[in-house]
Amino acid sequence: MSDSSIVVDNITKTFGGVVANKDVSLKVKKGGITGLIGPNGSGKTTLFNSIVGHHPIDSGSIKFEDQEISTFRVQQIARLGLLRTFQQTRIYGKMNCVENMLISIPHRKTGFWDMFASRDSETQENADRLLEFVGLYEKRWLRAGDLSFGQQKLLEFAMALMNEPTVLMLDEPTAGINPTLINGLIDRLKRANEEFGITLFVIEHNMRVIMNLADHIYCLAHGQMLAEGKPDEVQNDQRVIDAYLGAH
Repeated sequence: MSDSSIVVDNITKTFGGVVANKDVSLKVKKGGITGLIGPNGSGKTTLFNSIVGHHPIDSGSIKFEDQEISTFRVQQIARLGLLRTFQQTRIYGKMNCVENMLISIPHRKTGFWDMFASRDSETQENADRLLEFVGLYEKRWLRAGDLSFGQQKLLEFAMALMNEPTVLMLDEPTAGINPTLINGLIDRLKRANEEFGITLFVIEHNMRVIMNLADHIYCLAHGQMLAEGKPDEVQNDQRVIDAYLGAH
């Protein structure tokens, strides 16, 4: 078996005449934290969307746990244990945090309202445990829409953990978050990786965050792979500095 959870091999994705990704290849190591950086418009989110089945690729191969998934739909891929979060949170603002946690579990055998029937179930206890893990236990009965944006991102993170993913892909997890919450989020991401054994693949613009978080980093520019390596190698790569870091 491969030591990589995700293997992307020479994928290309175009939208009309626009080439979003061209011959992109990368590997996400099992049990690690892999980062993806690049300037706006470099194709990072398109790559994430391709991996999780939001749109078909034009060519190339995407494998998850040694299985070709490039033709799979989103729900098929999620059932395999590969999930993602988004730049803009996808929560249910009129429901409280606990309800968001319970409704986040896909493909339940019970009916829609059955998930709210028991507050003493194992599922409920797991929801409470994960809300405590992300620091939202005291706010669990508040409407999600009343949380700060940073807290909503923590809730979305907890909702993803509720599904027990083997790999979690996070798109800009610290974007829009109050700086005072960022260190706490970094700590929880590392703990999810170490304590829960979840492989993380993270798009991040905050260089301090990604350099302190990731074991291995890839850099995209103009839809193509520009550089890869350990954080210090990428940070000191002149091509990366010219294409991305130097622009800030």
